[in-house]
Amino acid sequence: MTQRSIQARANPTVIIRAGADVQVEGRDEERVVASTDSRWGLQVERGSESEVARVRAKVGEQVWFDVAFNGIGKKNKVDPQAIQVKIGSSGKVYVPSGSIVKIYAGKNVVAQNLQGSVTASAGGSVQLRNVHTLVNASAGGAMDLDCETLEPGGLKFSSGSDLRFYIHNLDNVKISVNDLGGYWEGIIGEGQRKIRLSAGGDVTLVTQREVKGQPPNFILGNIETPL
Repeated sequence: MTQRSIQARANPTVIIRAGADVQVEGRDEERVVASTDSRWGLQVERGSESEVARVRAKVGEQVWFDVAFNGIGKKNKVDPQAIQVKIGSSGKVYVPSGSIVKIYAGKNVVAQNLQGSVTASAGGSVQLRNVHTLVNASAGGAMDLDCETLEPGGLKFSSGSDLRFYIHNLDNVKISVNDLGGYWEGIIGEGQRKIRLSAGGDVTLVTQREVKGQPPNFILGNIETPL
């Protein structure tokens, strides 16, 4: 096994790129630790977030390196001390629990115990557990999102297969769903912000709050109550 680590702050920006599967876990330690069992390489370094954007732009054939998805190049704040983790194949990364994490994987992403924010994009599946703030997520396969809250503003989440969407503090939103069964809309609270969910399979919305169907047909899709 190959392992590399680097000292970090309590809430660093960590940008992770993996050619295959990656597992990301937060823990109470101000250090980023990455490991892999493959021979396809591992690199951990500190550098400008904008440099990562230029690297992704050069490999446009890989849809999981998407500059616009990351928000780099817009008016977002760029972290000059961002930590970059590059894994040639599959690997595991431990980060400080308060990190701002951006994950791009050729296959599958599993991330958990992150009390900062998460952006995730994968050619395969995405699974998020015990994540505080979800910024954005997309997957070529299934997506299972279990997070505390969302970044402000209108957001869209896309999955090539089934999509399970559980945001604990979801309120005052208008949800538009387009999945295998067709299109439906629902409102939670006042419906002040728009959330769009798109899936090649079925979308399951998990919430404790009442979801009101919208005219003309007042159709609702799969809605579950959290356990």
